[in-house]
Amino acid sequence: MSVLRVEVVAAEGITWEGDALSVIARTSEGDIGIMPNHEPLLASLVPCAAEVLTVDGNREVVVVDGGFISVAENRVSILSQFAKVAAEIDLKTAEHELAAAEKRLNAGDIDDETRHHFLRAQAQVKAARLTQGH
Repeated sequence: MSVLRVEVVAAEGITWEGDALSVIARTSEGDIGIMPNHEPLLASLVPCAAEVLTVDGNREVVVVDGGFISVAENRVSILSQFAKVAAEIDLKTAEHELAAAEKRLNAGDIDDETRHHFLRAQAQVKAARLTQGH
């Protein structure tokens, strides 16, 4: 059986790595699913909760705030300025961050930094809820 070797790399270093059966992430073109023997690919990511189905049947969720996904020869690299494993995200803190970003957007503060902050907070809330079963 073929497996994928997955690495999620952020500015501070490797956030998660391991063997997987599949990876789902959101590119600028929409969601993409990667399975073993996928054709080579390089795509830009938007802030999202990437899901990795590990070989032992667990689901790892990793939040990224954009970046790139590269696929070649059963290796998947997700490169992002910010990445965090969902199990390390406090849902209440993430919800508070999302509410603050949403409030700034609703007040008319719609610069790129605020929009990016909102999307990253939204991805963190989604990831935390996925791993906590909400």
